Amino acid sequence: MEKKFMSMMEEKRVFDPPEELKKKAYITSMEQYKALYKRSVERSRRVLGRTGRPSRLVQEMDKVSEVGLRQTELKWFVGGKLNVSYNCLDGTWPRRATRPALIWQGEPVEESKTYTYQQLHYHVCKFANVLKKHGVKKG
Repeated sequence: MEKKFMSMMEEKRVFDPPEELKKKAYITSMEQYKALYKRSVERSRRVLGRTGRPSRLVQEMDKVSEVGLRQTELKWFVGGKLNVSYNCLDGTWPRRATRPALIWQGEPVEESKTYTYQQLHYHVCKFANVLKKHGVKKG
């Protein structure tokens, strides 16, 4: 008797998102998704340069990617400089002030702490001032 492996991971049903969520979505339809996917395969660097680029670059990139001689060396967003702190915290905390930004879970499980974006921003600024006081500079 020949045994065949049957995949249980195949799902045929389609679950449409609520209309309210669709209105806020970047991609609003399956057709739009398929068109973007097709473009991303055909013109990956151009699409990535537009949609995949880091949100706030301190210095614009010279090119999207660069492949080295050995094909194992791949660089993304060549020449661009990113301020990670700004992108992750400074640029977002005002509109997300009361939302959780960092959830610390200790051991035992009862030990936990949740920081909102506003609280995290306060503590980051406070520590930045400590570093400045001790002569630490940008760069």
